[in-house]
Amino acid sequence: MRPALLTNQNVLGVKTAHMEYTEPSIATRLKEFDAEGFSDVVVVPIFLSVSSHTFDDIPTIIGQKTDPRSLETMKIEKIERYKPKARTIITPNLDFSGLLKQNVLRRVRSLSVNPAEEGLVMIAYGDATYEREWAALLDEVGQYVEKNTGIGVYSHGWCGHVAHYEPEKTTQAIDAVLQKRKKAVVIPVLVARDEMFQIKIIGGGIAKVADNQARVVYRPDAILPDAGVEQWVMGVTHQYVARLLAQPRVAAN
Repeated sequence: MRPALLTNQNVLGVKTAHMEYTEPSIATRLKEFDAEGFSDVVVVPIFLSVSSHTFDDIPTIIGQKTDPRSLETMKIEKIERYKPKARTIITPNLDFSGLLKQNVLRRVRSLSVNPAEEGLVMIAYGDATYEREWAALLDEVGQYVEKNTGIGVYSHGWCGHVAHYEPEKTTQAIDAVLQKRKKAVVIPVLVARDEMFQIKIIGGGIAKVADNQARVVYRPDAILPDAGVEQWVMGVTHQYVARLLAQPRVAAN
C-alpha cells in the first residue's frame, strides 16, 4: 500500500501504527514524523465500526481531546500520549459493512465443507458502548453468509472490550452453534492478525470447547490483506491531504 500512497506527490511518508499495547504506537509514529520535519499528518483509523477508539481514544492520544475514560484505558495499557508539532487531522472510519460481507464470505467458503452441517461463529473485538451497532453489523454479515452458502446458523462473540479480554465469550458462541449443528466455522472479525487475539484469546476459547478438534474449523487469519481496504485507504488519504493543503496555516507565535 505504501508505494501506491506515495504516487500522490503531496504524500512524502507513510507509517503504520497500532492501538493498545502493540508497538509501534501512535505516539511513537508521531514522534518520528516530528523528528523527520513533517508539517502535516493524516491519521487514518482502520476500524470495523463505530467505537470509542475513533471518537475518544485517538484524539486523546494525540492531544486533541481529554477523555477521562480514554485516559484510564491508556493508564491500564501503558499507552503513551503525545501531542505532535505537525498539524494533524483524523479521517472518518472505514465503512466496513459491504466489504466485510464479501470478506467473511470468502473466508467461510475457504473452510466450509458441508454447509448443511455447519454453523458460523464470528469473533470480534467489540466496544461495550456501541454493542448494539456491533451486533447489528455482525447479524447483517451472518445473514449475508447464510444467503450465499446455506450455512443457516450463526452466532457472534467478543474476544474483548477495551482492556478486558474474554476467551470464554468465544467458547460460549461456539457452544451455541454446536447445539444446532455438527461443526462450527470460526472466523476472526479482526482487521489484522495478532497473536494475543487470534491465538491466545480466540484459540484459548476454542480449546475449552468439547471435542474441538473434530467439531471446530478455525484459521487464525484476519480481514487484511484485502484489496477493498487498500482502495479505501488510498481514497480517503488523498481526500484529506487535499483538505489539509487547502486550509490556511496559522503562523506560530
